[in-house]
Amino acid sequence: MSLSKEEALKDVKLFVLDMDGTFYLGDRIIDGALDFIHKVEDTGRKFLFFTNNASRVSSFYKQKLAKMGLEVDESDVVTAGDVTIEFIKSFYPGKRIYLNGTPLLEQSFLDAGINLVQEDPDVVIQSFDKTLTYEKLEKICTFVRNGVPFLATHMDTNCPTEDGFIPDCGAMCDLIISSTGVKPRFLGKPCKETMDMVLKITGYSKEEIAFVGDRIYTDVATGVNNGAKGFLVLTGEADMQTVVESDVEPTCIYDSLYEMSKYL
Repeated sequence: MSLSKEEALKDVKLFVLDMDGTFYLGDRIIDGALDFIHKVEDTGRKFLFFTNNASRVSSFYKQKLAKMGLEVDESDVVTAGDVTIEFIKSFYPGKRIYLNGTPLLEQSFLDAGINLVQEDPDVVIQSFDKTLTYEKLEKICTFVRNGVPFLATHMDTNCPTEDGFIPDCGAMCDLIISSTGVKPRFLGKPCKETMDMVLKITGYSKEEIAFVGDRIYTDVATGVNNGAKGFLVLTGEADMQTVVESDVEPTCIYDSLYEMSKYL
């Protein structure tokens, strides 16, 4: 790493924070995470939560954070589902969409005016679907095999919980890829569409933004691959062995958000 822990933070005005494995694990807030938020606010900086976990929506995360002692607006939380909705509205307006996702995600698509269908879709989308069934997998594989464009909300393979890891969207996509031979276009972190949405809704420049999280291939990569900074925290998926094996080099590595707060 070329920057010291203090210098790396110097020009950052907006922290885009991951949630699972970074701010909390399951229903337990990670020690010192609230101290980080308070330090960010005390130093005149801003934060935005961005999670690739598209199985939930902003209103759910607002309530979850409130139970942990942090009051935020729904606009302070963005998900990979939100990025996917914007992508569909921009590039497939009015098209027929087949979505494998949770009821919460489905409702957010419907609320955004997206035409969800069960048959004859123009586009198919796989997300982190805790209601996934064999019937759903069979459907999406058939559509993909027949040439329907294939999108995925995010590429995370595992989702961290208090009890370990559970299969995430990327793992579900691997099954579809194995069956059909077709890879999806991933959205969410670390894709450019995520950076574009953050820039659009916050008004900050790339040079003023740091993406912070526990995964190198999504959280850190969103920053360093798209002209911003990418900070790794060691409270979730990644460890130092992951750093050694990764092609993506974090701008800086911190033990936790709490350690980062000491350098603000």
